[in-house]
Amino acid sequence: MRVLTSEQMREADRRAIEDLGIPAAVLMENAGRQVVAAMEGAFEIDEAAVAVLCGRGNNGGDGFVVARTLFQRGVEVSVFLVGEAAAVRGDARRNLDSLAALGLDVVEIADAGAWELHGSDVLGADLIVDALFGTGLSAPLDGLAETIVADVNACPAPVVAIDLPSGLSADRVDPPGPAIEATLTVALAAPKLPLVLSPGEAFTGDLVIADIGIPLSTIEELDGPWIELITRDSVRPLIEPRARDSHKGDYGRLLVVAGSRGRAGAASLTAMAALRSGAGLVTVATPASSLPVVAALGAEYMTSPLDETPEGTVAPDAIESVLLFGADVIAVGPGLGRSPGAAAFVQALVERAGVPLVLDADALYAFGDDPGRLTGRDGVDVIITPHPGEMARLTGLSIEEVQANRLDVARDFATTHRLTVILKGHRTIVATPDGKTFVNRTGNPGMATAGSGDVLTGMVAAWAAQLLDAEAAAKLAVFLHGLAGDLAEADEGEVALIASDIVSHLGEAVLDLTARKRRQGPPAS
Repeated sequence: MRVLTSEQMREADRRAIEDLGIPAAVLMENAGRQVVAAMEGAFEIDEAAVAVLCGRGNNGGDGFVVARTLFQRGVEVSVFLVGEAAAVRGDARRNLDSLAALGLDVVEIADAGAWELHGSDVLGADLIVDALFGTGLSAPLDGLAETIVADVNACPAPVVAIDLPSGLSADRVDPPGPAIEATLTVALAAPKLPLVLSPGEAFTGDLVIADIGIPLSTIEELDGPWIELITRDSVRPLIEPRARDSHKGDYGRLLVVAGSRGRAGAASLTAMAALRSGAGLVTVATPASSLPVVAALGAEYMTSPLDETPEGTVAPDAIESVLLFGADVIAVGPGLGRSPGAAAFVQALVERAGVPLVLDADALYAFGDDPGRLTGRDGVDVIITPHPGEMARLTGLSIEEVQANRLDVARDFATTHRLTVILKGHRTIVATPDGKTFVNRTGNPGMATAGSGDVLTGMVAAWAAQLLDAEAAAKLAVFLHGLAGDLAEADEGEVALIASDIVSHLGEAVLDLTARKRRQGPPAS
């Protein structure tokens, strides 16, 4: 599900109309009817009084179709045009005229006095439809529009926004000024950037994507930035049923290089998450003094001792035993420590490894002073999983700058360093070396807990070993990680949720994604 900019949306409309011969009036009609369908799915509208606030452009035209459709279905509906009817043109004008032909009055609100007179009729409705401004808005709202937005936001009625809550810009995640706080947003043809990323998504409410007749192929062929939502439908095919005669060697031999004195738990969480994500064989290579603790924490994974520094972190000369191990994928970093020796080990591993690498936590710290050394090589996929603080250190930006430009920061680093970036946090971003970015919408604030990132590292590595595709592994892992967190939150709540709860819900997350039910009782004979 591709996320479009305003320019891409205009081009999609143009191609549908000019190249495919779909009349603009048909697209507008489809949009209005799809909005009504979404309203019917979310609210009891048969007995509701609905107020439709329309602008003078195509977004207002969509609103006129909504009003006509509701009116013809017997719903009590009132229509308010912010501006003068004489300024309405094209297909929007034709739909405005159809309301008059049906006997449905349209109240013009051309100035503050008219809003003072009629605003209470809007604000007293059971449901408000926001059809004021669409994807073309770029400047902040002011004057009458700003007053209307403030009054609508202050009233208790739920609001349905068409395409975008008025006040948001399709080309930026932060509102340029005041904006409608919608209860439900019906995005037309494709979601827009502020609907899926903070802080804009806070104005979105529930999000519905409406098919208005523009073919998917038209949207996929658009030039410009590739931003896509990670959805169930996009990742479900990545999990295929296992062959009956398969064995553990078919699902990847994974080496987890993690842990140090006092940080054995991170290594165990990573390994257990990898096993719960389907890896066939998992070995934890850890400094020798940490091995007894790591081994005691998990019976299902194997352990291997590494040479260590006096501080109990991995020593640089441990690189030879790791390279000779014969793993299909190596995950490195959780709990590894930040000693100079550990940093030298990680830098050598990135330069010499011949298999895919997943780097997290202390492995990323090793490149903070020289991020140019953190680069993928031909035939060797490198996946990094930084949180915003780690991303800030790698890029030389502040955390605030990273968070304000998550998509661009992740994409620029991925393309420049020829690797896959998983920028963790609310709405985790996956960015690939070829410039694509993907936005994940699973997960919850309860996952902001120690060890959650270690779990993701193990999951990414496990799926990389099975799928042999860095992009696919990253997308599937972040979706399941968030989904497992959502399932754990349902059982434990946000406050009590801990990282091991995510691990324990990974199996349920896979069952949920693949629409398989947990078997009740013994299997049928």
